[in-house]
Amino acid sequence: METPKAERPDRAPLLERAVVAVALWVILLGFVGSVIAWLGAWIPVVGFTTALVTAAVAARLSGRLPRPAGRPLGAAAAGALVVGVLAVTVWTGVTHSEQVLPRRDSASYLQATIYLAETGSRPVSVPAELIGGPETLAEDGLTLEAPAFYEIGSPADPSVQPQFMPGPALVYSLPWWAGGATATLWAPAVMGGLGLLAIGLLAARVVGPWAAAPAALLVGACFPWLHTARSTYSEPLAGLTLAAGFLALTLLVRAAEDTADGDHADARRARLSGAAVVAGALIGGTAIVRIDALRETMLLIPVAALLLARGRQWARPLLVGSIGTTLAGFAVAGVMSWRYLGEIGGSLVPLVGLVLAMSVVSWWLLRRARAGWALPAWVAARLPAVLAGGAVIIGVLLALRPLFLTTRQDPRDPGAMYVARMQAELGLPIDGGRTYAEDSVGWLSWWIGPAALVIALVALAVLAHRLGTWWTKGGALPAWGAALFVTTGSTLLTLVRPGITPDHPWADRRLLIALPLALVLCVAAAWWAGGRARGRWGSAAGATVLVVLLAVTAIPTALATWPHRAERVEAGGLAAAATYCESLERGDVVLAVDDWAVNHWTQITRGMCGVPAIATTGRLRDDPDQVLAAARRLDDRVRAHGGRVLLVAHREPQTLQDLGATDVRVVLDTELMEDPHALTERPERLDPLRLVVWTGRVPR
Repeated sequence: METPKAERPDRAPLLERAVVAVALWVILLGFVGSVIAWLGAWIPVVGFTTALVTAAVAARLSGRLPRPAGRPLGAAAAGALVVGVLAVTVWTGVTHSEQVLPRRDSASYLQATIYLAETGSRPVSVPAELIGGPETLAEDGLTLEAPAFYEIGSPADPSVQPQFMPGPALVYSLPWWAGGATATLWAPAVMGGLGLLAIGLLAARVVGPWAAAPAALLVGACFPWLHTARSTYSEPLAGLTLAAGFLALTLLVRAAEDTADGDHADARRARLSGAAVVAGALIGGTAIVRIDALRETMLLIPVAALLLARGRQWARPLLVGSIGTTLAGFAVAGVMSWRYLGEIGGSLVPLVGLVLAMSVVSWWLLRRARAGWALPAWVAARLPAVLAGGAVIIGVLLALRPLFLTTRQDPRDPGAMYVARMQAELGLPIDGGRTYAEDSVGWLSWWIGPAALVIALVALAVLAHRLGTWWTKGGALPAWGAALFVTTGSTLLTLVRPGITPDHPWADRRLLIALPLALVLCVAAAWWAGGRARGRWGSAAGATVLVVLLAVTAIPTALATWPHRAERVEAGGLAAAATYCESLERGDVVLAVDDWAVNHWTQITRGMCGVPAIATTGRLRDDPDQVLAAARRLDDRVRAHGGRVLLVAHREPQTLQDLGATDVRVVLDTELMEDPHALTERPERLDPLRLVVWTGRVPR
């Protein structure tokens, strides 16, 4: 006899607990590991021990997840989800990038990982005697600084501080120790796959069990997600922690609104409080991976205020968890990445101001609500329609912005200068101050198609109407309500101001909340429409509507990703770095003497090759005579300590010839395929990247 539907085993809780445990582990490892790395003790035995201890704690904390009632995720639906996620993970891993030269953030994260794994410290102290003594960095024009790596400290006691948050380097250092470069470059695919699993489980809870696999597959096949999961970006880790956080938040809401829960009031309150802290910590703790997770914490503040106004006291521990971990992330940044905070201050300070303003307004409105204030009856009656109409109007206005708006920034900004160079190379009008932010909705349509955006917008409007109805009439809050508010708000802020140089596909990383949101909304719309059609016209009609609506989203997504299905960005980068390192001799101190050498090889030299490296500043490089004089003084100091200076130039030997260098030779000559640089169209190919490195000795 067939088991009744309500009694079928539910596979969701085990998968949910597993994915939340891994996400919590990422956050705990990031915070604990940061302290250890700051103390200079991040060595393999300590790192793996910390990983095991934090994994045990994370597994224990994941047990606080509630198990709300709902349609069970049966074995077949769970199997489809797991198989789909595994397939995407393997595809992503097999086609992983080898972005080793710090040209993009992924390579910067990889170099920070290697530097941490090999030195055990962050920041990394550089003994002055290895680079010729304190006089070297006291000299104008010589520096340890390179892209994504700052020089801090004094000339007598210098250090190198990596740019970004320490979380990714700490996580990726474990596979570096365990399996070297190959294991490390597979790690983002694994973390991205776990993020897809969390998204699929979320879809199973809010749409239906069989919606899990299509939702995960659509997101995993969407190129911006695939692109970042192929490289050591922070996005695969942040995608996991945020997706797990929204899943935990959804489970929390559903359990809290379950009026059939027969637990004792105190036990129920304690259980919900523990789950709320976990959900908040997952969302806010993403700050240890990406500092801009402040945005999601900010959006939880009005959510919590609205929930508290409706008597949901578990919103208080939700805020405690999110704000506490966010502040902890900023504390780590203030100690270990303070140069980075200063660099992004132009974007971060307004966001902090917005957080403070939103907190004050939410607090004031909550006080008013507790004092008895409520929306006027005529406003409350129209609230659902206003929210639905507002969603549509805002979406349409964002899409139409290119017709009436051109967004710009300060043309003297380094990013604007880079855009101007790209415009010249692409044959576009030179206007470096353009940010192209008005085209952000168009960026979404590149990857999933305009029809999917329309479907997602209509679905969002319908759900906004339901939230307005809940606020007006009361009752149970929809399980998806809080997560939808935060993800929609985050998407809106991103579309209004992406805050990134619009160099695609690199810039498409900013869409990694917007695109999954749109795709899950499309899946939800397909399931809803299919269910309505089945109820009215029968199973065949329902299946047809479901398949057609899924195809409207899936086909454009697949076609956009197809040109990139097998590409491996900068494959051969590891071999190129190894060839370069083999050319260095014992006792060498590298001096990078042109722009490309400074940008590409300074950190590889000291991180991957284990050889001291010094960069020349742009002002010094403008005068070859001054470069030669500085190189000779440096060589004298280094020889006094038993070494020799090796001059390194990239692309051509002319720089070394102008310096009169001796023993000039080419030590690397290869070609990789890199991401294209596009501003106004969807990238669909890789471009060649020639790497030629010349070395020479200082003339005596």
